[in-house]
Order: sequence, then C-alpha cells, then structure tokens
Amino acid sequence: MGRYTGPKARINRRLGGVIFESAGAVRASERRPNPPGMAPPPRKLSKYGEAMREKQKVKYFYGLGERQLRRMFDLARRQSGNTGENLLLLCERRLDSVVRLAGLAKTRPQARQGVAHGHFLVNGRRTDVPSMILQVGDVVDVKRRQPVTDLYATLAAEFAAERADWISFDQEFLRATVLRLPAREDITLPVDVAVVVELLSR
Repeated sequence: MGRYTGPKARINRRLGGVIFESAGAVRASERRPNPPGMAPPPRKLSKYGEAMREKQKVKYFYGLGERQLRRMFDLARRQSGNTGENLLLLCERRLDSVVRLAGLAKTRPQARQGVAHGHFLVNGRRTDVPSMILQVGDVVDVKRRQPVTDLYATLAAEFAAERADWISFDQEFLRATVLRLPAREDITLPVDVAVVVELLSR
C-alpha cells in the first residue's frame, strides 16, 4: 500500500474523492466520476463495507500499509482526546506530509519519494524516513546540492495550492518550519474516521 503503482484514477473513483492528487488522476476521475465496473451500479455497502472504504481512504491518501496504520492507531489511542482525530493529526505530521503541505512536492507520493532519496534534512540531519513524526520547532531543509535545490525551487515556485498555516515556508532557503501542532480544522482528508476507529478497535 505504501508504494501503490496501479491506476490512481481508479482508486479515486472507487473511494469517491481526490485520494491521489496527480493531475492525470484528477482529470481522469472528473471525466468518469462513477465508480469503476460495469452497470448496474453496485449495491449499497454494508456498515462493514463503509468502514473498510473509509480505512482505505486513510491508507491510500497517506501512503500507509496495514501495519503502519495500526502502529499509528495504537499511538493515537494512547494520547488524550479523540482517537480518530489524533490518528489523522499524526498522519498530517509525518515528514512526507509536511513536505507536501509546505509546497515542496505536488503530491504525497512525490514527497515520500523525495524523502526516501535523502533530499531533506530535519534539524540539520539527513533522514530518509517518510513516516517520521515532526514536532513543534522542527525545521525541514532541502539538501544543499545543486540539482536537488533546483528541482525543489521549481516545485515550490509552481505550487498552486494554499500552504498549511501551521507550517512556515522560506522560499529563498527552501526551509519549512513547524510552527504549531495541526488542529482538527487542519486535517486535509475528508473521511469518517469514527468508523475507522471502530474497525481498528475490533
């Protein structure tokens, strides 16, 4: 699941949303918004089916495998507050997600690939772990190597979406800083996380 390489538009259509943000997947989803498969449309999902669909949204959107998701869920359950919100907020604070939300990548898979290739430093240290959870004050820098800085300078300049306001971004130095922890309104994935929590709690 973490390295899904199949047809992304098909996943968007099946799950009913923009799970994969690449331009091609979005255009293809808009051309054929109905779920994949032959007519007639599928029967209404059971409660279990709906919960599985919502769980798949989380896995595909954040690029999580089943074991990764369950580890994140266990961590979220140990925190105070709403477990579902905690789960999504932990996902938002992953290094690959912060890179995407800072505008240094067009999609989360692209951000994850950049991290895995060692293109980023966290607090001055090179890391290749996309699942690293960032804290307030953590600083993410692009590796100072000409082809790498040229690539991310171009991506940052072309970034069309609104940057997350809990992350500051220095365009000149290609540096992202976590100003505060994300809140409920900062979650970027529309999902019924309550049914996901119920499913994972079984």
